[in-house]
Amino acid sequence: MSRIDLIHGDAFKIMPTLADASFDVIFADPPYKLSNDGFTCQNGQKVSVNKGAWDKSEGVEEDFKYHLKWIEECKRLLKPNGTLFVSGTYHSIFMCGYALQLTGWHILNDICWFKPNASPNLSGRMFTASHETLIWAKKSKSARQTFNYELLREMDFPSDRLKVKGKQMRSVWAISPAQKLEKIDGRHPTQKPLALLGRIILAASNEGDKIFDPFMGSGTTGVAAKKLKRSFTGIEVEKEYFQLAQARINSPR
Repeated sequence: MSRIDLIHGDAFKIMPTLADASFDVIFADPPYKLSNDGFTCQNGQKVSVNKGAWDKSEGVEEDFKYHLKWIEECKRLLKPNGTLFVSGTYHSIFMCGYALQLTGWHILNDICWFKPNASPNLSGRMFTASHETLIWAKKSKSARQTFNYELLREMDFPSDRLKVKGKQMRSVWAISPAQKLEKIDGRHPTQKPLALLGRIILAASNEGDKIFDPFMGSGTTGVAAKKLKRSFTGIEVEKEYFQLAQARINSPR
């Protein structure tokens, strides 16, 4: 039976208390540091990009130190053949990629998560942002990562128009943002869709494996892990979102 451990607290304080080589897969969706008083489009409306103090940038150098610190800790927590997935936009993902290279990780892929129904650009002065980037990495080049190639090749993903059943899974995934039913217990400003985390967990782990998310947010990683019979440990610092994650992961739905 899969075990679920949900921890309310600061990841930078909790992670050092966890044992070495504890997890098979880590999914990290760290703050993108975008709360800079700008605006964006949500449901056709102009809204502030500010999400909270946890998303405030401290400047390029401090933001990089932030990412370097959690990435170093993840390397300690990952099993020798385990893998790490990091999500981000151009505001954060290049810092994370550089930090991974500095600390000796071997990058397997960068994955383009294409959002078919992404929000429009309101300024009309740049391309419409319609994707996020995922980096998939292992601890060293010699590590033997889990990759369920045959399963992914033969699976049907009807909502992903880029995936053809019987063909290799490519590094561009067309997955819509979280659906309304996934927000029935509450809303998180950067909630990831269940389809995205389900694909990641199916790709890089097996039943009974241990999944970790240091920035759990709304708990999507935990929901996916539980559905797919993996154990899960998640940390979330914001009480509101921790309670949301608890509700979603413990829901019988």
